[in-house]
Amino acid sequence: MSEIQQDSHYPYYLPIHFVKTKKVYYFGVQDEKQFAVGDFAVVETIRGVEMGEVISLAKSTEDLKMNIPLKPVIRKATQQDRNIYEDNKEYARKALDICADFVAKLKLDMNLISAEYTLDRSKVIIIYVADERVDFRELLKELAPALRCRIELRQIGQRDKAKIVGGLGCCGMETCCSRFMSDFDVISINMAKNQMLALNIQKLSGQCGKLMCCLKYEDGMYRDVKANLPKLNSPITYNNKTYRVTSMNILTREAKLENREESLFLPFSEAFKDYKLPRGKEDAETEELSA
Repeated sequence: MSEIQQDSHYPYYLPIHFVKTKKVYYFGVQDEKQFAVGDFAVVETIRGVEMGEVISLAKSTEDLKMNIPLKPVIRKATQQDRNIYEDNKEYARKALDICADFVAKLKLDMNLISAEYTLDRSKVIIIYVADERVDFRELLKELAPALRCRIELRQIGQRDKAKIVGGLGCCGMETCCSRFMSDFDVISINMAKNQMLALNIQKLSGQCGKLMCCLKYEDGMYRDVKANLPKLNSPITYNNKTYRVTSMNILTREAKLENREESLFLPFSEAFKDYKLPRGKEDAETEELSA
């Protein structure tokens, strides 16, 4: 294993996050007591000079496992920095309107989402969604004299759009991606199959049009519970009669057994006596009472 590279100039690192992302980034500082939680700091990122919020006290870089050197915190944000940050929001709205006019003029197939200036206004990042790759060379020629700064046009996917725009999910709460998620997990239709949900893509899709992220939250539990259970439509013997397992309710731990003569609804412990079952909460409580 290669030795971890650390910048010896910064004995401490400061966890910072930015308004439009929940992801935490680390920056180097010399004094561990210089910043308190909730302070704002001016830092240099790959996008330029930005202002972020301190979400934790400074910690020793000896505990930080990173293979890249830390970038420094430039300074604690002053009131002037915060005023500029607020002014930049209005500049960004105007930049987005200007860009929208040129997009309409050039008849480009792109849906503008947001615009954001770096703190020093040396660069504006304009985010858009498009079904296909867009040739925006003419757009840049039009925007350059109008905005008079560096321009970055960034294409994002539908999931990133939903994260930025936000909204309410089918559960009635704010969408997970805009509330707390920093990265997207891979979601597959097999997760819905594991939970024995009806494969209705419209009902399983979120605002982004992709499969809902929450399908992954309980997927591990369902896979663990089903690991030692028979598959649906498997033949099974119960009371010397042959049945087929036509449905299972993992939450109530109940199975439906059917043959030509009758249908039975039985608890897993009764229906699958010959199978090794994972212990449920009720089983553990019963064992404790017996003891």
